[in-house]
Amino acid sequence: MSHQADTADVEGSVTARRDGAILRLTIDRPSQRNSLNRLMIETLVGALTDAAADDSLRAIHLRGAGDHFCAGADWMATNSGDGQRPRTGDLVRRIPHAAHRLIELVHTIHLPVVCSVQGWAVGVGCNLALASDFAVAAADAVFWEPFIDRGFSPDSGSTWLLPRLVGVSRAMELLLSGRIFSGAEGAEIGLFARALPAEEVLPAAQEFARDLAASTSAVSVAATKALVYNGLGQDREESHAIEHQVFRWAGNQADAREGVTAFLEKRAPQWPLSKVKDYPPML
Repeated sequence: MSHQADTADVEGSVTARRDGAILRLTIDRPSQRNSLNRLMIETLVGALTDAAADDSLRAIHLRGAGDHFCAGADWMATNSGDGQRPRTGDLVRRIPHAAHRLIELVHTIHLPVVCSVQGWAVGVGCNLALASDFAVAAADAVFWEPFIDRGFSPDSGSTWLLPRLVGVSRAMELLLSGRIFSGAEGAEIGLFARALPAEEVLPAAQEFARDLAASTSAVSVAATKALVYNGLGQDREESHAIEHQVFRWAGNQADAREGVTAFLEKRAPQWPLSKVKDYPPML
């Protein structure tokens, strides 16, 4: 698998590299703190879309090149190469198919997404970390939802992600104040899993991605992601009923048979190579 933005007119790229069963995605525009231009967002969307249909993958690791993760979306980059300004309304039309689509893919793809964050994580960069399943941040990383300071309403999923992670009151405080907060604070209030010294962030994320790729059932991971995230919008009775139906469905898959057999034989399970192809209708 190989994805890279065409950078003839605009600096910056996104690289997708296979590492066994892990897809490693790197945002590479260090001179602009890895801010995303349109082609880079399209490349990320394409790589994640392809990954969703790749039966040989078991995990995704998302990172930024150099000292920063992602300083947001560079909406001012024209990418056209002809010096012409975008036509009226271009930005508004683009967002649902760009930043919103990117957050949706990270959040809903059936593969676990691990994110390592250092330096700046702003706007869509911040929300990419929040949408991932397991984010490791440098304690001194800089997180910022800057929309109110620019006279815009929040976008790239921030008004959906933040209340679900830290509650309405804390979400409103972060969005309305537009204040910067550290990786250490983000981990403390539950925005992501772990904050570490900067030099430990990348090794920790790589190790977690390797563990997920090597020792987890694709069926179990996919069902768990869907149940947890869908369950946020369900009441208790509906969530319990769907959880029970999915449990029955999972029990009829090859992974469950292998898991039980491995337990009885006192060995590590050898999960089937094929990814989940027939999800129950409630997912």
